[in-house]
Amino acid sequence: MALDPIESPALDFILQVERHYANLIAAGSADFDPKSESTLGGKLLYAGELDAAGRALLVAANIAGAASLAATADQAAQKQAVRDGVADFLVTSLSEALRILKNQIRKRETVAVCIASAPEAVEREMLERGVLPDLLRPADELSEHSPFVSQGARHIPRPTLPNDQTLLTWRVSAAPALWLPKLDAIALDCLPREDWTARRWLRLSPRYLGRLAQGVRVLYCEPEAAKEFIARAQLAVKRGEIGVQVWVSYCHNNETFVAQSKPPVAP
Repeated sequence: MALDPIESPALDFILQVERHYANLIAAGSADFDPKSESTLGGKLLYAGELDAAGRALLVAANIAGAASLAATADQAAQKQAVRDGVADFLVTSLSEALRILKNQIRKRETVAVCIASAPEAVEREMLERGVLPDLLRPADELSEHSPFVSQGARHIPRPTLPNDQTLLTWRVSAAPALWLPKLDAIALDCLPREDWTARRWLRLSPRYLGRLAQGVRVLYCEPEAAKEFIARAQLAVKRGEIGVQVWVSYCHNNETFVAQSKPPVAP
């Protein structure tokens, strides 16, 4: 049975989240040892407007461990963010948002809050009240000369594709809730222990991506780890340890291929 192609908008969003996550980790790397897993706990990301980029930033911040804040006056966007689990809380004022954020930041725990108001009004009040985020969305999406920057906030870089890593995606033909975690465990075993950024992404992204990640996994890793994963996934299917068809794509520089493995047919 051939697998249906991944819907492009969903895959594009997942990839955008992954790149924002990598940039958030890089932005915080000066504050902790990059060789041992840490998080952005205690940091606040201001994502600005809760548009497509803002949604991706909030999800990425959750995976990275940061608290995050966004704003929108668009009621449809507000409802969608809550329905999809992008925002943990939808509030009507900065005061409400700060009560939630201060508590979570103090505990160094993640939370995503959206204020039902235009970002411009929220930003004016933040400046008046001395609320300074640690991190901001990329400079081309939020003014490079934002007053927050002059007070010490940092823009995270724009999402860019890594040149030296392989993009892996994998899916299964049925029962993803049962079989994808088994493939995830194989992938984790293939990743070097010191590559905690990728390991954290693989562990936590399904939770925060919600419905978008129910049927697919996306991972950037070293080519050797990618090839080992494909070989071990194929072997697991051949042995019957994975009881459904598995589809894996591998993309590195100009090399791209798709591997499909089907369980053995019972005699």
